[in-house]
Amino acid sequence: MQVSSANSTLPLFSLEPDEVSNNKHFRVYNFAGNMPSQSDLLIPHRKDYYLFVFMRKGGSRIWVDMTPYELKANTLYFTHPNQVIVKEGIEQLWSTGIAFTGEFLSLLHNTSLASLSLIQNLQGTNELMLTDADVIFIEDTIAKINEEYLRHGEWQQRMLGAYLTVLLTYLSRLYTEQHTVSMAPAEQLLLKKFHARIEENFHEFHEVGHYASMLNISAGHLSEVVKNQSGQPAIKHIHDRLIMEARRMLFHTENSLKEIAFSLGFSDTSYFNRFFKRETGVTPAAYRVGIREMYH
Repeated sequence: MQVSSANSTLPLFSLEPDEVSNNKHFRVYNFAGNMPSQSDLLIPHRKDYYLFVFMRKGGSRIWVDMTPYELKANTLYFTHPNQVIVKEGIEQLWSTGIAFTGEFLSLLHNTSLASLSLIQNLQGTNELMLTDADVIFIEDTIAKINEEYLRHGEWQQRMLGAYLTVLLTYLSRLYTEQHTVSMAPAEQLLLKKFHARIEENFHEFHEVGHYASMLNISAGHLSEVVKNQSGQPAIKHIHDRLIMEARRMLFHTENSLKEIAFSLGFSDTSYFNRFFKRETGVTPAAYRVGIREMYH
């Protein structure tokens, strides 16, 4: 497991390919009585990727952002990038974990995935209770993901993405049913309108003030509501959408960096390069080379 200390005094773990796949952005972990790695046991750390774990048997305990979770059978646990995690105990594991990076999520063609309640996690929980019917559905989907994970070829990434889309959508419905959104109706509506305006206009407008004008409110009020309800500044929502689109274009098209920058509303290619590197840690050119080496 690769470790970085960037932007934090805590260890930051990156997703590392296994012997089955050379994929740095998607990985499946299957445990059937295996002992967990003790390298990060009792050590507060962060991961720079999403991790969803279906527990078949309970035992032990984890802490996520200072909240303890006693791991229970037939329950789903999940963590998001940069959450603080502490694992307790060295009991055998009976579970399947599915890990994927923000890059993998960005490259899927379904733009609504980033706005799923499970990905947004406005309620700050990391646990979902499952009925017998839920367990059957999740086990079936995991079996399909495991089967595809062992395959190689040009269709593998599309199939993994399709199954992940189904799984995340299903789990988001459970999330909504189990965790009542506490936002005031007006604030919930404003956040949805903000996301809708971003989706319609991110190619042209990059500043919070533009969207506040569209919504007929002050930039300060929009920023306050968005930060309170999502945990992220309003500008971060705009930047995340730009980065998602940039990643897709870098991967799926042959457009030059200048063409991509212009299509995303950047009049200066050098500014687009600086923006992309600031948000992702790599230049657009380096990202294009790396991601294509990964998937081709």
